[in-house]
Amino acid sequence: MDDDFPRDWSDARLLGALVGMRAAASLLGRFGSLRGLLHAESRSLLDCRSIGPGRLRALRVVPELARRYFEESLSSGETIRSPADTETFLKARMRHLDHELFCCLFLDNRHRVLRFDEMFRGTIDGTSVYPREVVKEALAVNAAAVILAHNHPSGVAEPSQADERITRRLKSALELVDIRLLDHLIIGDGAATSLASRGML
Repeated sequence: MDDDFPRDWSDARLLGALVGMRAAASLLGRFGSLRGLLHAESRSLLDCRSIGPGRLRALRVVPELARRYFEESLSSGETIRSPADTETFLKARMRHLDHELFCCLFLDNRHRVLRFDEMFRGTIDGTSVYPREVVKEALAVNAAAVILAHNHPSGVAEPSQADERITRRLKSALELVDIRLLDHLIIGDGAATSLASRGML
């Protein structure tokens, strides 16, 4: 395939388009992967002979561009076309965080996005997530359905017992006002687990 299709390029070639091929090979060798490179501390990057302030800024811009790209794909009024679209957006938004974040996608009856809200921060358990607040926000935007999501900074996308309990509580609270809970996604390091697909809703 020709050069107009970078989807087929290797990691080294993609990075090389940004910083040069020699620098790309050196950086991937040192940091092990694109993720390792893009999440490295600025001090570690500047210790590399091939990285100066200009290239450092370019590397810092890449994750933010990706996050904004996927955020636009689920902007207000867009229709959720598939679970994969939602998963891609949420992974770009949440996988890099070093703290737990609980979010809600509020949808209308045609599954168009009304709003994406970061609802709660910190340890996600039965005492830190308040169903009444989720219901309040859902009613405020006239939502017909909700998709829940939160991340596990450990990188493991397996739902805990606390995750299952809060999902049941939120589903029950939303049902009282005729709002459907479509899914609860657990975001890990490069992976996501859908509680709906596991029959846990």
